[in-house]
Amino acid sequence: MNVDESFGLLEEKVRRAAELVRRVREENRALQDELHRARTRLKETEQELDAGGGKPTADEAQRAETLGREVKALRAERAEVRTRIAKLLEVLDGLE
Repeated sequence: MNVDESFGLLEEKVRRAAELVRRVREENRALQDELHRARTRLKETEQELDAGGGKPTADEAQRAETLGREVKALRAERAEVRTRIAKLLEVLDGLE
């Protein structure tokens, strides 16, 4: 393999890594937005429950529980995205 081929392969790897980083960052932004919306809905539900002054209805309790699970899942996804980005950055650092 000559130098031109080696550089060509390296350039292709860098392009693919950069594209993957871009996609992962977009996913992260989307997850952040979704997490924000879920937190807002959870806060609204909690405020509605507090304003009700009494025990939450079965529907309200179910909604709060569902939102809580959704927030937990989104946090896990966000952690996974962060891990993937960190690994990609390590790979890119290793290319230098």
